[in-house]
Order: sequence, then structure tokens, then C-alpha cells
Amino acid sequence: MDDDRDTGWFRAVYARHYADVVRYGLRRLDGTAAAEELAQEVFLVAWRRRWDVPSQALPWLYGVARRLLANHWRAQRAAPPPGELREHPAADRHDGVTDLLDVRAALIRLSDDDQEILRLVAWEQLAVGEAALVLGCGVTAAKVRLHRARRRLAELLAGTSTPARVGGTR
Repeated sequence: MDDDRDTGWFRAVYARHYADVVRYGLRRLDGTAAAEELAQEVFLVAWRRRWDVPSQALPWLYGVARRLLANHWRAQRAAPPPGELREHPAADRHDGVTDLLDVRAALIRLSDDDQEILRLVAWEQLAVGEAALVLGCGVTAAKVRLHRARRRLAELLAGTSTPARVGGTR
């Protein structure tokens, strides 16, 4: 075992990526407290598995967060995932807000896999290769998933398609 994975290493990773992991949680959960709790769980796993954390830690941390959320949602299968995007009643105030709400309304109609690849690339600003690490697939598969997810989102925004939300054929 290397001696470089000590508390100093962990503090540096935590300081550099804590806010990113909290933002990841905020986009998927209801409220700051839940997002911060998720981040704490992610960093607990990171400390316990510090020898497995690659030098590019952020995609690995997002992968841990994704698996923790999946486990949580599986445990609450009867209820929809927390933080699911909803339309806001005051959407007609500003065109930009309306457009954003249209995108969010279309996004929630996509499968969970499509939503996740779009969120990782657009919201978390990961490169496709980094998103592939989070998703546990190859770069080529991630590129194909991203292309298809973007196409389905564009179809929904244009009103030309109604893809199945979960488990639909692609």
C-alpha cells in the first residue's frame, strides 16, 4: 500500500470535489440536506476505498453517488425517485424560464439512463470518457447513448415522439 493515500490526500480530494458532489446530489434529490448527506456517504466510501480511487477522482466519485442513489431508489421502489423534475406553475413569467421548464418536462419523459447521460454531460460537465467511467461502460457506448438521448430529447421538444419512460425499447 502506498503511504500517499493518507488523511492529507483525502482532505485534498474532499476539498476539491465536495461541492461538485453536493451539486450532483442537488440535481437529483429534494433539498440541500439530502445532497449533503449523499456527499458525506460518497466520501465515506472514498475513504474506505481510497486505494481504488483513480487520480481523476471526480468521475469515480460521481459513480459512487450514482450507485448510492440507485440503491436508495430501489429500496423505495414504490415511490418515484426524489428530486424528479416537475413543471412549475409560474412558467409563463419569462420565456427563458418557460424554455427551461419545457426542457425539464421533456427530460423527465426520458428513461433514467437517457436522463443520466444527459445530466452527466450537460449539468456535471463531464467529458464523454468521464461519463463512461461513471456509467461503467466504454467510451463508444457512452457516445452512442449520448447521441440517442439527445435525439430523443430533441424529438420530445419538437413534439414528434413519445418515448417510453423506463424499460421501453429503443
